[in-house]
Amino acid sequence: MKTFDKQLWEKINTRTKPLGSLGKLEQIAFKIGKIQQTLSPELRNPAMLVFAADHGIADEGVSPCPKEITWQMVQNFVNGGAGISVFCKQHNIHLRVIDGGVDYDFPEELNVESCKLARGTRNMRYEPAMTIELCQTAMNKGAEYVRQEYERGCNVIGFGEMGIGNTSPASLLLHKFVGTPLDVAVGRGAGLTDDGLKHKYNILKEVSEKYNPQTPLETLATFGGIEIAMICGAVLEAKRLNMLIIADGFITSSGFLAAYEMQPDILDNVIFSHASKEPGHKSMVEYMKGDPILHLDLRLGEGTGVAIAYPIIQSALVFLNEMASFDETGVFEVEKHR
Repeated sequence: MKTFDKQLWEKINTRTKPLGSLGKLEQIAFKIGKIQQTLSPELRNPAMLVFAADHGIADEGVSPCPKEITWQMVQNFVNGGAGISVFCKQHNIHLRVIDGGVDYDFPEELNVESCKLARGTRNMRYEPAMTIELCQTAMNKGAEYVRQEYERGCNVIGFGEMGIGNTSPASLLLHKFVGTPLDVAVGRGAGLTDDGLKHKYNILKEVSEKYNPQTPLETLATFGGIEIAMICGAVLEAKRLNMLIIADGFITSSGFLAAYEMQPDILDNVIFSHASKEPGHKSMVEYMKGDPILHLDLRLGEGTGVAIAYPIIQSALVFLNEMASFDETGVFEVEKHR
């Protein structure tokens, strides 16, 4: 009896194409087939959960953008004008925008889902960003939203984020979890000048030296964001439900990184959509043994890399499920006659 892995590779290799000629698509098809334990995997009801929250560290001038842009962009998401909005619409991905901790009260008529756990994190220059209790609650809420999608028949999910200043917690999580030097982990975010980048580095160096958390949960609470904690919990739950999980860029991947520190086998279900232009993302993805699909110098966040890569992931299953085999067509199979 052939093992399942062997059967799946045999199906991939016997489509009417030279061996390995579809490159990374073949690896993607194998991964999804293995997750679903079927030779005919499928993607059902794709979902994108965008978690939004503000950050106390933004008060230290680590971003060139005012905090008000967080709530303004959240409104742009639900009004259909943002990058994630148009790309999800293009590829029929169910988009949900969730207020986990925005320092603003959205009008009820807006389609923003309220899960306001606080009005942003505390300023970690002076105290940990979150209590352990708040961090755990955020993780639990992220998991809850994933369960809702699973219960409506979704088996493939991606996550996005919005929060002015949130490259700072992502950089600190990378520095603490991976050991990446802080000058590599800290990037320009939304477009800092050289002087702004130096200021951001100095602030985050001070924060980094102030705390010495001992566990992944404590590290996430100390340096993370509410939206990052929600992503972490969502990833862990999506793994528990055996869904295909698609990672986005630097900030979203910091939530994946925290989840990985808590449960390394999440990677069995994760595909990395793209390699961000934010410098720390490369270290993050390499640490998690990722192989990004796209290299387009994206750094928008919001989950946009997931939405843009999604049709390529679909193509991996289209070839596996719909291409004919050599036996079916009578086409000469080179590998059989070498």
